[in-house]
Amino acid sequence: MKKYISEFIGTFAMIFCGTGAMTINEVTGGDVTHVGIAITWGFIVMAMIYAFGDISGAHFNPAVSIAFAYAKKFSWKEVPKYIVAQVLGALFASLILWFLFPTSEFYGATIPATDAMRAFVLELLLTFFLMLTIINVSTGSKEVGVIAGIAIGGVVLLEAMFAGPITKASMNPARSIAPALVSGHLEHLWLYLLAPVLGAILAVTTCKLVKDDNCCDSSC
Repeated sequence: MKKYISEFIGTFAMIFCGTGAMTINEVTGGDVTHVGIAITWGFIVMAMIYAFGDISGAHFNPAVSIAFAYAKKFSWKEVPKYIVAQVLGALFASLILWFLFPTSEFYGATIPATDAMRAFVLELLLTFFLMLTIINVSTGSKEVGVIAGIAIGGVVLLEAMFAGPITKASMNPARSIAPALVSGHLEHLWLYLLAPVLGAILAVTTCKLVKDDNCCDSSC
């Protein structure tokens, strides 16, 4: 049970701070700034990895859990439980933001600034780079250690910095589901559910092609 609670709290913190920065930026007319939002995302991901990496593995993302299972580093039977904890944590965070900032329209919802196909490809590639980093710095299915926190948080910050204005750089189905439900902006949600999963699986496949170990068939 501790690992599911960890996934709930970690995802809650990540969505509360990340989409919270976006929401505050929206309601204040840009006080946080795009750079501030990207930094917030990177730092909260880093912090939660350090907080919960040794307990649950600090997935906080259905695409990551699915990819770890695909890589045979994580049990498939655990995947639905992790996803439920992650989505509930994200939804609770979005509901708190809805209570705190009732004038917000989006609550950090992932609405692309380009057409759906280009947004799909970009989200797939963003998640590909993220998962490629995760699987190479993780231990089994756990994101633990100083290197993991810095590397993964850094990639999230980097991708939010340059791709945020186009797709909001979700890379995470739970992160997109929660603000979409709370804000009512469900347009293009499908691509934020599908592209990250495919991108994460593609990263595992690529890792298999170029490395003899650390990618697959590890113990959970």
